[in-house]
Amino acid sequence: MGVRSTCKARSTSWPRADALRTDRLSLEPLAVEHAGEMVVALAPQNLYQFTGGEPPTLEELDKRYRRQLRGQSEDGRAAWLNWIIRSAGGGPAVGFVQATLTCEGADLVADMAWLVTPSEQGRGLAGEAASAVVSWLTSMGVGRLQAYVHPDHTASARTADRLGLVPTSTLIDGEILWEAVTTSVAHQQEGAR
Repeated sequence: MGVRSTCKARSTSWPRADALRTDRLSLEPLAVEHAGEMVVALAPQNLYQFTGGEPPTLEELDKRYRRQLRGQSEDGRAAWLNWIIRSAGGGPAVGFVQATLTCEGADLVADMAWLVTPSEQGRGLAGEAASAVVSWLTSMGVGRLQAYVHPDHTASARTADRLGLVPTSTLIDGEILWEAVTTSVAHQQEGAR
């Protein structure tokens, strides 16, 4: 059963993250073993300037990854897809991309988030990694993308813009909702005319 038909049938058969590659990056599906290197990538305090919170401990990150690896919420209404970003040539993890999938009617919606450790920022890595995930999500039948971006977080806004998302007037917990309809849905809508 395809992902789009999953929403129509209200099934909880969600996709699992595949390994993805770009010219510069390797995106690995999350594993508990990533916690050790991600605790280093997530350690800089300035990562939390716009989102709040504190750097996780190894124990907290291990527990979080074990929960996320279940792949879905307890009630089955949301799927959790997570990728760890690293250089295509290897090396330490430099960040992550997340997509939480939910069904709204027959449409599959991906709520996205991305993060790159400060020492690797400013090189377009978040946009490159998130673009690879968007392409994969579109191939899975995702009909709408969305992300919440703090109004002062210009780098994250640039990434959202690169993904084709546009800001809306919706503000939740101090963050602006950005959204886009994917090309797979746009093509379906054109074909229905």
